[in-house]
Amino acid sequence: MAANPPTRYVELSAEEWRRLAASVPMPLDKGDLAALPGPLEPHLDAVEVATAYLPLGWLLHLHAVARQGLASATEGFLGRSAGRSPFVVGLTGSVAVGKSTAARALRALLAPDPGAPRVDLVTTDGFLHPNAVLEQRGLLARKGFPESYDVRRLLGFLAEVRAGHAVVDAPVYSHLRHDIMPDQVQSVRRPDILVVEGLNVLSLAVTADVVVSDLFDFTIYLDAEEADLQRWYVDRFVALCATVFQDPASHFHRYAALDSDEAEAAARGIWARVNAVNLRENILPTRERAHLILEKGPDHGVRRARLRTN
Repeated sequence: MAANPPTRYVELSAEEWRRLAASVPMPLDKGDLAALPGPLEPHLDAVEVATAYLPLGWLLHLHAVARQGLASATEGFLGRSAGRSPFVVGLTGSVAVGKSTAARALRALLAPDPGAPRVDLVTTDGFLHPNAVLEQRGLLARKGFPESYDVRRLLGFLAEVRAGHAVVDAPVYSHLRHDIMPDQVQSVRRPDILVVEGLNVLSLAVTADVVVSDLFDFTIYLDAEEADLQRWYVDRFVALCATVFQDPASHFHRYAALDSDEAEAAARGIWARVNAVNLRENILPTRERAHLILEKGPDHGVRRARLRTN
């Protein structure tokens, strides 16, 4: 019988993953936890934070400290004084998997008080080309696909942050208007840790030799079965039709008059035409590049972790 092929990952159940941070105190109280999810995102309680994100926060802390030590040793070897470069984390996964909530949970866990490391969070939505550019290029229907991003601008942003520039500006995306806000920027000021969250962060490339993920120190992929992802997306879309889409300024105001059955049908159509295609062609194939894969179950809770060991 042939031996099983070697794997780069250690697989851990949710309980085994949680126990890795059993001695780490929970730095967040009920008020902190209540502020983490967005208005239409799944509820995030202390149990889920302790099970899924507290171990991850501790792991990232260990990696950040080790990276800083290696950087200092390398600079010493070269006879130079060590500069200040942030630890950069990439967080990716499908639409509706809960990337935004996970990113906010990590930021809160890594910087729970003023004396903690400075942590900034940037989403790659801001590096999408403006709608006018996408329309001109015939890409408006493929927003969120790799070709819809200004990858050179994202690479330049990350390179400047890593180089220790005092202030680096990132563009801002409005989910209400579904477009880049030309008169707004997010200023990043020498963070200790930078979390970059978004679709396709492991596949964005200028050429085969220049990829965004080369500028990440640690990468996380949030995983789930496609059937669960579709259900979460449909549920969110139906809720948005009754809330955010009611605003006349919303790009999706045209869906505001739909009843729940019509909204569900529209969401399933969008999922099939856009999100499922992007997932299968671009996002899922990058999963094995991640340092850590957190697999979610139907209840949105993490049920397994796969940590890369080499």
